[in-house]
Amino acid sequence: MAQAEAQDHGLHGGAAAPAPTVGHAEGQQHPIRLYLVVWGWLFILSAGSYSIDYFGLQGDLRWGLIITFMMLKAGLIVSVFMHMAWERLALAYAILVPPLLILVFVTIMVLESGYTELTRVLSFSMGS
Repeated sequence: MAQAEAQDHGLHGGAAAPAPTVGHAEGQQHPIRLYLVVWGWLFILSAGSYSIDYFGLQGDLRWGLIITFMMLKAGLIVSVFMHMAWERLALAYAILVPPLLILVFVTIMVLESGYTELTRVLSFSMGS
């Protein structure tokens, strides 16, 4: 810290550090059109989610559509509003891969639970 102050005051024999520019922040600017398009898609996907209840869909179709709409909306939010689309690939992998692996493991557990239920029903119904 003392060295930085010494450089600011020109105590090391060199020229004084240039004054910081005020006004413009460094960073990437995205066009407002991008955000409006994403908001539009989020509105459309939300309307699709609500229409599932409106039309009274049931069973696997209902849950498949709900999860599909949910994942699409989450993907848009993470990629645009959390700026993941412009991050380094390593950071994107570090954030996106663990939830995807959790989904794979949950799917495996759901399939196994169905098999376990089937074997128990068959096993206990034969003993009666």
